[in-house]
Amino acid sequence: MSDNPDVPYLLLTPGPITTSSSVKEAMLRDGCTWDDDYNAIVQEVRARLVRLATKESGYSAVLMQGSGTATVESVIGTALPPDGRLLVIANGVYGQRMAAIAEYLGVDHLLLDFGEQGDVDPSVVEQTLADDPAITHVAMVHCETNTGRLNPLEAVSRVVTEAGRCWVVDAMSSFGGIPMDIGELGIDFLISSANKCLQGVPGFGLVVARTATLHRLEGNARSLSLDLYDQWRCMTLNYGKWRFTSPTHVVRAFRQALDELDEEGGIAARNRRYAENHRVLISGMEELGFKSLLPEEARSPIITSFFNPDHPDFRFAEFYERLKGKGFVIYPGNVSEADCFRIGTIGHVFPDDYQRLLNAVRESIYW
Repeated sequence: MSDNPDVPYLLLTPGPITTSSSVKEAMLRDGCTWDDDYNAIVQEVRARLVRLATKESGYSAVLMQGSGTATVESVIGTALPPDGRLLVIANGVYGQRMAAIAEYLGVDHLLLDFGEQGDVDPSVVEQTLADDPAITHVAMVHCETNTGRLNPLEAVSRVVTEAGRCWVVDAMSSFGGIPMDIGELGIDFLISSANKCLQGVPGFGLVVARTATLHRLEGNARSLSLDLYDQWRCMTLNYGKWRFTSPTHVVRAFRQALDELDEEGGIAARNRRYAENHRVLISGMEELGFKSLLPEEARSPIITSFFNPDHPDFRFAEFYERLKGKGFVIYPGNVSEADCFRIGTIGHVFPDDYQRLLNAVRESIYW
């Protein structure tokens, strides 16, 4: 079915997400990458990201063109020195992707895989670090959106920091929607994206990192365009200037999105809205007979995986099109061990939207 621009719908996915009209409108003005006024916006955005990430000093923000995965690759490819060794903690697609990036880049690494539906066990991480002193860096995904699982960030942070390793957290789908202080957690590199819980549009990723650590990265990069150190250095020395063409419209939209986060009451308030979206969704879907993939204690307020109904007439593609025709776009499953679909609860969406979604689901049950 072709995408009809005359039929609006809500994106109930883990990103891109539904954005406000005012965020979209911010992209209507063109910008020059060399202009001081535009670069002042970049500097403002960088400073605000640091304030959102931590109350502590000694951190800096870097913006990287491209997808969230490209930004993850920029960190892995730049943070690891030639003699470094990376431990990747995984229990889903995006943890596995970090290991794949390390493999492509020739970064020495060890994959600690807890299984697609498994819990990350901090004690196993602790023992792995004790057994392998060559490990210099540890990386983990906070929210694994292929299942919707929220990993134990605080517990693993304690283990990694007590072991004295550099700590890399992929908070792609959680930063801005789940309160955290990366300074208190001892995180050296936090990675996220414009088009997740911060509710901007796609076009760049972001890294909030210890400034002292960034200073030590010169010469590490395994890619020209994904050299995190050089991007940070250029932005710092040239008052917000990007090395290569900046996504100017996306940056303007992102500043508007940050304004709207402040207006909402900050990350804690946004978390409450997402949690209520999630509560309404889970309660209603269970009433309709759908079952969640994960137990309640493992679920995030970001996205939820539901088992496909055990009925011979159910076809996800048909279910998807019915919901899209009623104004809602959901996600297919991304779990190899189970037949699922996923519904996101982040973005410029509200509990009333999920009540309307549940009515649409009820009307779309055709089997």
